[in-house]
Amino acid sequence: MFERTVSVEDVVAVLAGGKLIERYQDDTPYPSALWLGFVGARPLHVVCAENSIQDERIIVTVYEPDPDLWEEGYTKRSKP
Repeated sequence: MFERTVSVEDVVAVLAGGKLIERYQDDTPYPSALWLGFVGARPLHVVCAENSIQDERIIVTVYEPDPDLWEEGYTKRSKP
């Protein structure tokens, strides 16, 4: 996050007000999900694992989606 200039507040904002775009139920040790949110005009994807037993989310990665890999709106991957 530091290298990508993404703050903890940015991540909280994405998870609180963003859109769930993909679920990865088979991820281990916990299922995870991909969220899309905007901080100002900047789109961010947040992947977090969901440990429901301890009621916690574990941030796996945060990045600005590449427009070459995602369709407009950043909710669907571009087709090769």
